[in-house]
Amino acid sequence: MVKIGNIELPDFPFLLAPMEDVSDPPFRRLCKLHGADLMYSEFISSEGLIRDAMKSKKKLDIFDYERPVGIQIFGGDEEAMSLSAKIVETVNPDIVDINFGCPVKKVVSKGAGAGVLKDVDLMVRLTKAVVNSTHLPVTVKTRLGWDVETINIEEVALRLQDAGIKALTIHARTRSQMYKGEADWEYISKIKQNPNIEIPIFGNGDIDSPEKALEYKQKYACDGMMIGRAAIGYPWIFNEIKHFFETGEKLPEPKISDRLLAVKQHAEWSAEWKGERLGLIEMRQHYSNYFRGISHFKEFKTKFLQVLSLEEFYQLLEETEEYYKNKIEIL
Repeated sequence: MVKIGNIELPDFPFLLAPMEDVSDPPFRRLCKLHGADLMYSEFISSEGLIRDAMKSKKKLDIFDYERPVGIQIFGGDEEAMSLSAKIVETVNPDIVDINFGCPVKKVVSKGAGAGVLKDVDLMVRLTKAVVNSTHLPVTVKTRLGWDVETINIEEVALRLQDAGIKALTIHARTRSQMYKGEADWEYISKIKQNPNIEIPIFGNGDIDSPEKALEYKQKYACDGMMIGRAAIGYPWIFNEIKHFFETGEKLPEPKISDRLLAVKQHAEWSAEWKGERLGLIEMRQHYSNYFRGISHFKEFKTKFLQVLSLEEFYQLLEETEEYYKNKIEIL
């Protein structure tokens, strides 16, 4: 069993990464259904929460069926982070997470996200501000360092542990790499070998198959894994990896019927949470991912991008299923 404060997780848990415009409640619900053990919200601006910004407040929505769930905040100001942690606590998540890893320019330029990697003292102060403002366990997600010349993750891990965090997720790339190149998990292994590290260390980056997950688990000895981009349009990856760990065998790939069911659930939950029209508009980014690699889907995608009501959506689902039902090999 892995523990984050008083939160109990399986022996080797799989976490869904906090992804902007992706990791909302409908998507998290689908990933939970398919085996994710712990999920995080999209990252939320501490400044936005304090200003009572509608977009930031909407991201605080969590539901009992997705527990345990963490809410992730970011910012570069101690007072704002402290106040936002108190606001987050009012909706009663299981965990408060701090983002020190987002590489996007608009976040970094404000001295937040991966921008804090340039100033470890500030990172520690921001972390202490959050830890001291909440009774909830605090976790952190970060990167190896700003660039290859300034990799400082070992120092960061020890100092954040001393600051009171209960778990650390490491995306094994630098900020300069963004999402390119290969993630270097050797640093995760070094941290796990440090006898002074007592908190769980979760690895993140490049886990996109059961085989790779098992290889990295055996090679780098982390306490669990966080999966992000590989789960977009493919929530089955969590149970696929778990099944492979337990049996050494791969589950068959999801059929068209499985994909259509996932799209149906995702769209219904999105419409329920955001309202029918907006929910279906915001589903548009997901269709291609669910049907990646499926032949002749392009013409259906065009139609899916046009639907604005659940009635139209259900009709199109039926039409899509009808088209593929004679293609036994993928149904």
